[in-house]
Amino acid sequence: MTRRYAFVGLGHRAQMYVDALLGDWSDAGEIVALCDVNRTRMDYYNDRIAAAGRERVPCHRPGEFGTMLESADAVVVATVDATHADYVCAALDAGKDVVVEKPLTTDAEGCARIAEAAGRSPGRLVVTFNYRYSPRNSAVRALIAEGRIGEVTSVHFEWALDTIHGADYFRRWHRDKASSGGLLVHKATHHFDLVNWWLAARPELVFAQTDLRFYGSENAAARGAGPRPPRGHGAPQLGRDPFILDISADPRLRRLYLDAEHEDGYIRDQDVFGEGVTIDDTMAVLVRYDNRALLTYSLTAHAPFEGYRVVVNGTAGRIELAVCERSWTPPDAAVDPTAASKDKAPGAWERLTVQEHWKEAEEVEIPGGEGGHGGGDRLLLDDVFRGPSADPLARQAGYRDGIRSVLIGVAAGTSAATGRPVPLTEGGTRMSPPA
Repeated sequence: MTRRYAFVGLGHRAQMYVDALLGDWSDAGEIVALCDVNRTRMDYYNDRIAAAGRERVPCHRPGEFGTMLESADAVVVATVDATHADYVCAALDAGKDVVVEKPLTTDAEGCARIAEAAGRSPGRLVVTFNYRYSPRNSAVRALIAEGRIGEVTSVHFEWALDTIHGADYFRRWHRDKASSGGLLVHKATHHFDLVNWWLAARPELVFAQTDLRFYGSENAAARGAGPRPPRGHGAPQLGRDPFILDISADPRLRRLYLDAEHEDGYIRDQDVFGEGVTIDDTMAVLVRYDNRALLTYSLTAHAPFEGYRVVVNGTAGRIELAVCERSWTPPDAAVDPTAASKDKAPGAWERLTVQEHWKEAEEVEIPGGEGGHGGGDRLLLDDVFRGPSADPLARQAGYRDGIRSVLIGVAAGTSAATGRPVPLTEGGTRMSPPA
């Protein structure tokens, strides 16, 4: 029987799932309803549904979410992060399956609520950690599981967001920590989940330091920047200032956001050096796991290139993964959002090596695939819409995985604010206060 899917949150992130159900995964489900605060965005997706030869579906406001669930077997949640817990819990309590965009939620209280709802519901909850499915990240998991480097003792993980991708978080609602939890929750939840999954271990102690060093009005003033336009649309500096995004240049962004502003007042192209930035752009985290492994993690949101480096040390050797997703950022890239596509970026490369003790380093071939994240997105969508396969790497993530990755980020934020390490409880749904 074809499953009936409802969607709540119809911004950019919803499109991968909508297009999947209208395309290669149309045999696995149908879209029956949409829910969003903004009718213009729902109309955009209804137009995509109609263009695929399907009947347009009913549109609902958030207050009608419960009514909408009556027509669905499952719901895809892609709203603002801070609202995830409300929608996830309501859907689970209605007995529905839930597919939720990362992060699962933004705070410890939301994690506890979701854990309780998942425990009493017959519904299945899936968190879409697509980085697990990327072939290079799956290869790291396989090497560790094969015992090539023995017992893991430490991981060093450095992630660099460039001034295309990194800056974009400071234009959008993500710049408000109350909405996104900050980059240690919204973005780093991917990275913390990877390490949790690679190690098959539970985080138990977190220490962190963070700061806002590049974006925001105070940093701009300290560097002598003059007055700036509050947003990109219509700004006189368009085409000359690499941090000003012309939202009208991309038809999809225009329809989803520029044409929708009159309904809810949401501005998608705010100035990254303006007032109201409450998240950090420079972060360092130390995590201790229950298997005694240590993680050192850093995230920079203003790098000149985009990519990451991972080192996994073990009692029998070492794994190194180096990835360049975009080698440099053209000064006009913010004007044309299509220039920010990492999967097609010129100069991109990746290299995975394993070196066992008393042996030369061995380069490991990384299998390629079609689609986003090296073909990983297609594997994820198979698990989401057709159900988990007999995967020896156990890539499908449940709510416990989502909780553990979120709580590392939340604990890191608490540690940075207090200057003290933060322990995580055995259950993984609450943080103990600093000792």
